[in-house]
Amino acid sequence: MTQLASGKTSDHARAGAVSTQPWLTALRRAAAERFSAVGYPKPTDEDWRLTNIASISRTKFAPAPAHLDDEAAHLIRDAAFGPDAAIELVFVNGHFAPSLSQTSRSVRGLTVTTISQSLSSSPAILEQNLGRLAEITDTPFIAMNTANVHDGAVLHLARGASVEKTIHLLFVSTTGAEPTQSFPRVLIVAEENSELNLVESFVAGRGVHLTSAVTEISAGSDSRINYNRMQRGCEEGYAVTALAAKLSRGSRFIGHAATLGGNFTRNDLKIILAGEGADATINGLAILSGDQHCDNHTLLDHAAAHCPSHELYKHVLADRSTCVFRGKILVRPGAQKTDSKQSSKSLLLSDDAQMNSQPALEIYADDVKCTHGSTTGPVDEEMIFYLRSRGVGLEASRHLLTYAFAADVTRRIKAEPVRRRLEDFLAAQHGLPRDLRITDLGAHDEKAR
Repeated sequence: MTQLASGKTSDHARAGAVSTQPWLTALRRAAAERFSAVGYPKPTDEDWRLTNIASISRTKFAPAPAHLDDEAAHLIRDAAFGPDAAIELVFVNGHFAPSLSQTSRSVRGLTVTTISQSLSSSPAILEQNLGRLAEITDTPFIAMNTANVHDGAVLHLARGASVEKTIHLLFVSTTGAEPTQSFPRVLIVAEENSELNLVESFVAGRGVHLTSAVTEISAGSDSRINYNRMQRGCEEGYAVTALAAKLSRGSRFIGHAATLGGNFTRNDLKIILAGEGADATINGLAILSGDQHCDNHTLLDHAAAHCPSHELYKHVLADRSTCVFRGKILVRPGAQKTDSKQSSKSLLLSDDAQMNSQPALEIYADDVKCTHGSTTGPVDEEMIFYLRSRGVGLEASRHLLTYAFAADVTRRIKAEPVRRRLEDFLAAQHGLPRDLRITDLGAHDEKAR
């Protein structure tokens, strides 16, 4: 049965719970020391050389307040799933908002708490898993997040538990008179033969703010994780996210990530296929315009034999927007019979848009099948000519082809609330009917591969 504390714990009590856990104090101290030693990424750092974070490093951010203002309330109403979610947890500026969350529905075998509540009710799960996958040495922003761990979500699925309906975690960022920062944290522990459908939504209001979010997923043997992330940024905000997942024997991970605008976005994704027969599929979509920038870094780490993985990232760039994709497939010694495919495809709608795509293979086993590829270009003029020859106008032809290009990712998404919102966003951007749908759920994985 679903368990969730009342959420009425005071800030003072939460701080007390954190301070009385020596292991967490040590973890936060180590993370703070790590960030103090390395600082913000520099232009000379290979993983950051195509993304300039000078505007972040020179801004003085204050802790984001927990209060709910009119802007946050509007964002929540627009982004909430309501009855489409089995459970919906809302966080405002990184702080849990129990009065805005939906926790009354019961799901057998699922325990949902916040980090502060879990420190009191089930600290062993946190101590054994928090900070073990998203390591403070991975990126400076993970170190920053870990040093500031205060609130977030903890999901624990018992052995054999199955959560078919969506669990929605909604993170809302707003700011006041000065720049602010927040550090959402999510920990998911799925025991053997469990199943979870999870959506993380990040939405932002006006003003300068930094959201540095970290999610860790430990997938037990034969578990199935369907993970979706939607990000909707603003013209002044900065969003930096990291996802680290470890897949045990026979487990399966399907992930979809969508970045819809936003001033600055950096996403780091690390999937470790640690057990024989683990299977990972990750798909991404970035839609940018104006001067927006998005940087997607992915790592598929094949550490065991007989593990397939498949990756498709698509980018639609308009105006002066810029995007980076750097994906690596790592096959470690002994990871024989690896079957991995990676593809990056980008559509440039303007001569001023820039795409930097760097797929990579690093292989230390000899009996593997790995491929990667990257394509970047404008809308296909032959397809435009074909549509125009059948009476479709020039602009309508371009819009239809752009929609279809992005829909190659959206149609694979099984979480209906996510797919519907992405399709509505695409249709609105290109002046197409809101009821336009391009889906092929029956071939979700087969055609993706």
